[in-house]
Amino acid sequence: MTTVAALVPYLSGALAAGGVAVAATRRRELMVRWCVWALGVPLVTAAFWLGPPGIAVLAAVVGVVAVTEFSGLLQLGPVDRAVLGAAIVGLVLTAWLAPGEVLRVTAAGALAIAGVPLLSGDAEHGLRRLGAGLLGLVWLGILAGLVSSGALGLVLFVSVSIADIVAYAAGRRLGGPQLSPLSPAKRWSGTLAGAAAGLLTLAALSSLTWQTAVAVAVGGPLGDLLESMVKRGVRAKDAGRWLPGSGGILDRIDSLLVALAVLLVLG
Repeated sequence: MTTVAALVPYLSGALAAGGVAVAATRRRELMVRWCVWALGVPLVTAAFWLGPPGIAVLAAVVGVVAVTEFSGLLQLGPVDRAVLGAAIVGLVLTAWLAPGEVLRVTAAGALAIAGVPLLSGDAEHGLRRLGAGLLGLVWLGILAGLVSSGALGLVLFVSVSIADIVAYAAGRRLGGPQLSPLSPAKRWSGTLAGAAAGLLTLAALSSLTWQTAVAVAVGGPLGDLLESMVKRGVRAKDAGRWLPGSGGILDRIDSLLVALAVLLVLG
């Protein structure tokens, strides 16, 4: 298993190579996207370098932003957003400070989320609010699993990111059968090419096991489709607009969340 320190040369080299490739295309959209990666990757790496405290802070911040985007997509009100955000942050902090209490805190979060529409007597939209809140808790609460993941969490993030990029490029170039009606632009050719790239990344980083392979090759694409289902359900193209050329934070972590969930189940 590799360490965070051992990952730094690989990440630096990948960013440099990506910068050269993007500059060669002269496409402004790709250049902007690369700049976002050039700023974000060092911050994420530094958080993982600090261990559980750094990862917990990173996961909590990402969780709050993700809850904001998710609540906007599902049109949740301020109270629903606040309770869901508190539940996610509580889960992350519990995973850091009292990992044995994660199940208890998850149950408490679910009860709090259910209590908001129940106590307000919302017969018209209560079921929708309850379903959206519980989905957010299960989906975004997976971030708590990063706290104890160590360097493997960073490896997983790198692997699914590379798999996503390769899947996008290969699918456009190779074409072929559609992966799912949930995401008409995605092709099986791209998904298989992306999975191969993700597995090669795991191997290069000395982290290839059957569990990580399934997480990246299966969990990653399923996470992408899950977010596509949510966005198509509300007719939205991106979860947010604050990351130039990259949409929102949910658009960046959708594959990671389900890949991490698969790894936690298999591990």
